[in-house]
Amino acid sequence: MTRITLFSRTLNYSSTTAQEKPSKLHLNVGTIGHVDHGKTTLSSAITKCFYDDIDRAPTRTCSWITINIANLEYETKERHYAHIDCPGHSDYIKNMITGTSQMDAAILVIAATDGVMPQTKEHLMLAKQIGLEEVIVFINKADLVDKDDLELVEMEARELLNDYSFNGETTKVIYGSALQALQGEDHNCIDELLKALDSLKVPNRSEEGSFLMPIANKIKIPNSKDSVLIGTVERGQLKKGEHIEIRGFEHFQKVTAGEIQVFKKTVNQVRAGEQCGILCRNLIFDGVHKGMWLGAPGTVQTTNIVKIKLYMLNENENGRKQGIRSGHTVLTFCTTWDKGCRIFFDNELLMPGEVTNGYLVFLREVPIRKGCKITLRESRRRVLGHGVVVELYEQQFLDTWNRFDAEGFLKDLKPLDENKKRK
Repeated sequence: MTRITLFSRTLNYSSTTAQEKPSKLHLNVGTIGHVDHGKTTLSSAITKCFYDDIDRAPTRTCSWITINIANLEYETKERHYAHIDCPGHSDYIKNMITGTSQMDAAILVIAATDGVMPQTKEHLMLAKQIGLEEVIVFINKADLVDKDDLELVEMEARELLNDYSFNGETTKVIYGSALQALQGEDHNCIDELLKALDSLKVPNRSEEGSFLMPIANKIKIPNSKDSVLIGTVERGQLKKGEHIEIRGFEHFQKVTAGEIQVFKKTVNQVRAGEQCGILCRNLIFDGVHKGMWLGAPGTVQTTNIVKIKLYMLNENENGRKQGIRSGHTVLTFCTTWDKGCRIFFDNELLMPGEVTNGYLVFLREVPIRKGCKITLRESRRRVLGHGVVVELYEQQFLDTWNRFDAEGFLKDLKPLDENKKRK
């Protein structure tokens, strides 16, 4: 029997015991694509949940628009899936970045009635920049157009995949109607989609390193000093009863892992790649925020200065037309946090399409490590560029940008020893 869980609501359970070790390969997948192209309807059809249960936007204006990221669960005979339904509205691109950072693979939904649209391109570009390699294309609303139009949309989709360095020739493209499948009229497209998902490569998990989980959400237990921290394990493993710590944004707490749940199923241990909730004993709830990192004692690094390898998007990639000067203010997204900072580089001007080394300087410390992929935005709507962290430096006190001397500040940077455990 397929088990389907939506947030705290359980629709069906398989007959597996609560403490059973997972025997199936696990994959985190999600729907991406333009607003109103049917992402949430497709998620509903896959999981057979009600549309309104997934689409939990606090307000709606003129149409169904997903604003909050919905997390669901389902199983096939071959694999276990955690499914993320990403927002399509451009005002909520921040949530979409946070969602894709947890994905191993993406289902790109394109409406046959519209074809490729602006957010189709932006979501696919973001998916590539955060490191996704596996994509399936679902051409939705196929019942509303003729065969020639479907073939044109498929050609357009494959060209777009090639433009963003995916393999447009071999990527699986599926035609269907998510609405008809949800209404029980035609499940063939969903069956084909699930078979395609089962054929995707499962990424190598970093289970051998120390435990690390960026915090995506928190829940207070009523009438208790305990709270639940929610996220996707990025590295290592965690067992019930082990000591862990929370760091980030100048906050530090030591806690003990209590009960661990993966989609309401209690487990003794959670591994890299799994989405979970961890009960933390005696947690100072108001001090913990989304974006902080939960990790093994002494292993979470924080600083306010990092060196990155940066690529600045050009105009054809929906980037800027003009260059930016050293000291430009940007909004940085990394794992589950986003913070404003300034970026500095050796040359006075960085032009669109160029690659350079840059320094991100924050007013407050952020949790980060070498190899982290970052997205830089000038606003909530436009991506400036993408990069990867190549060096961490010891934190330097900085409380204001007034009279800030970048040359002097960056002159005597000392690399941070990531192998040294923090106290």
